[in-house]
Amino acid sequence: MPIVVSIDVELAKQKMSVGEFADRVGLTPANVAVLKNGRAKAVRFSTLEAMCRVLNCQPGDLLEFVEG
Repeated sequence: MPIVVSIDVELAKQKMSVGEFADRVGLTPANVAVLKNGRAKAVRFSTLEAMCRVLNCQPGDLLEFVEG
């Protein structure tokens, strides 16, 4: 898949656990795992906004297009 998700990198920078991140964003840990592993088919803008707010980052820090 040409879209690479880097949530784990941002979580490490913030020293935040997946559980804490899930709680603060309003997702289940299972849904965070789906996003982290690149298995998600779509991401709502409201979810992306919440992730960026919690991690204090930009959408481009979480999602990257990589030519495959």
